[in-house]
Amino acid sequence: MNLTLSASLELAESLNKAASGINNVDIAVCPPSVYIQPVAAALKNSNIGVGAQNVYFEKEGAFTGEISTGMLKDIGCQYVILGHSERRNILGESSELVNLKTHAALAAGLIPIVCVGELLKEREAGTTEQVVRRQFDGSFSGISSENMKKCVIAYEPVWAIGTGKVATPEQAEEVHAAIRLMIERNYGKEIAEAVRIQYGGSVNDKNAKEILAKPNVDGALVGGASLKVASFMGIVKPA
Repeated sequence: MNLTLSASLELAESLNKAASGINNVDIAVCPPSVYIQPVAAALKNSNIGVGAQNVYFEKEGAFTGEISTGMLKDIGCQYVILGHSERRNILGESSELVNLKTHAALAAGLIPIVCVGELLKEREAGTTEQVVRRQFDGSFSGISSENMKKCVIAYEPVWAIGTGKVATPEQAEEVHAAIRLMIERNYGKEIAEAVRIQYGGSVNDKNAKEILAKPNVDGALVGGASLKVASFMGIVKPA
């Protein structure tokens, strides 16, 4: 929940210039919903995709304040972030709700970026993998093999979001490898290798290269560092 319209457009236009010619990395921005359409228009002929930070699972109806997948598609979205830790832990979203949204996003042709991750107390209790597995199983329940290949998973340890604390590259790799194995057990090796698993949690231009070098880390879900072109490009370039 950052920036004004003018600042969002300035950021998008600056990012467009900075990312011009980079074709071996998929880049996308997910502005607040009220700014998606103008940002999408500003990036129309660029190599940068556009997504939303959330969506509702019903196509239309009496759901005041919510936004449908069709509305997002209509204004130029290709991606949607689902189950972000702030929505799970501040707004109380369950994995069952995330699952409904994931099904709806896929049905509409949006690429869901589904977030999983543990709280600090869960990390300290040694239950990280159990927590992530529970979120994975709940969020992807009933998703077909064909649709699973279209999904992106973002591992974001809640204790590392906006705190300045970062999972070490080894900690990130350990959980990413565990998630890859969860996919393999449910869907087979081929699909497990095809699904992108991003790391999110205070990733920035100083730590990105080391984190992204890990074999099971396929990208980054960037928070605060995405608000400035220099720091965001400092993540894109090592990717």
